[in-house]
Amino acid sequence: MLTTATLEPIAWTALAYLLTRALVQHSAWALLGAGAVAGVAMEAKYGIAIWTIALALGAAVSPIRRLLLWRPFWLAICLATVIAAPSLIWQQAHGWPFREVHARHLAEGTNFTGTPLQFERQQVWAMNILLAPLWISGIVIPFLRPSLKQARFLSIGFVAATALVFVTHGKDYYLFPAYPTMFAVGAAAWATLYRWLQIVWLATATAIFVLAVPVALPILDPSALARYLTLTHLAPTPEEAAAVGAPLTQIFSDELGWRELEKQVATVYRSLSSDERAAVAILVTNYSEAAALNVYGGEDGLPPALCGQNQYFLWGTHGYRGSIIIHVNGDPGRWRRGCESVNVVGTFGVPYAMPYENGRPIFICRGLRRSLDEIWGRLKRFQ
Repeated sequence: MLTTATLEPIAWTALAYLLTRALVQHSAWALLGAGAVAGVAMEAKYGIAIWTIALALGAAVSPIRRLLLWRPFWLAICLATVIAAPSLIWQQAHGWPFREVHARHLAEGTNFTGTPLQFERQQVWAMNILLAPLWISGIVIPFLRPSLKQARFLSIGFVAATALVFVTHGKDYYLFPAYPTMFAVGAAAWATLYRWLQIVWLATATAIFVLAVPVALPILDPSALARYLTLTHLAPTPEEAAAVGAPLTQIFSDELGWRELEKQVATVYRSLSSDERAAVAILVTNYSEAAALNVYGGEDGLPPALCGQNQYFLWGTHGYRGSIIIHVNGDPGRWRRGCESVNVVGTFGVPYAMPYENGRPIFICRGLRRSLDEIWGRLKRFQ
């Protein structure tokens, strides 16, 4: 699975490692490497800013604060800024849409962060409950064992990152990339444990991991996964409003039905006259539907899908006026007020798909009274 979060554990761990290496070996090159990692990671996902701020705070309140006075440290910050600049410049040029997205999450409470206790309980289960002593030791032991005192800034940084994710109402997985660092520090603390205890601990933790594998990896077909989740009660707690009602998990349910959707839209598209096909716009409700139609629709000659959500809004109407629209997952009643005619021509959805992608209408709007360009701003949804 490739998402903006996929490489975060590597980036966050690399940043912590290089900062620690710079501290232990007094290496300017390690600091510059840390700056490069932070800048590149920033191009993929802004979450690295949480870890960078948290580690800087950890350094500032620990004995290694002298690192902040070292010239290569500030050169590393400049390097990270230069590498991240294209993304930040794009944000500024487009009115900071990322800030608008996050503000909407805060205003609507769409992320289910919960209370501090609920948030931490979810973290413990997500990281394998039997590995909790490992990362908890990574937080505590550097303050009890002088040989690990140079790792204290990592422990403070982890606590600070936890607080930042929580107070900004982040999703639980926003903190996941910080755990490899705590596993490493905790492993140093437990290295002297009896070998047989290490083996028993690892074997038991592995057994729990094996039970959870079908929930995280696509190794069962949907019906088998549904039975497995019912049997084991391992279905994850929804972390956002969009995840409520997922028949499987949000990730898996969100992956179902896209080829079927494209074929249904293609059938509607082919039912139009050649003149109508030349002018028709395909409008969808969310970027998942748009991406599905764009990825699979090439074989059927579908025009590019239009969508008002997130980046698709910024890509605009592609020159379509809206004289005829195939609308996927919209509200026919709402569109009847703006179209000369609205005809529902079908529904789409498959078993185990998300509720908002199941049994939803496909309809044709003819004679939009105002052009798509005129109403495009009203379709904007940054979320």
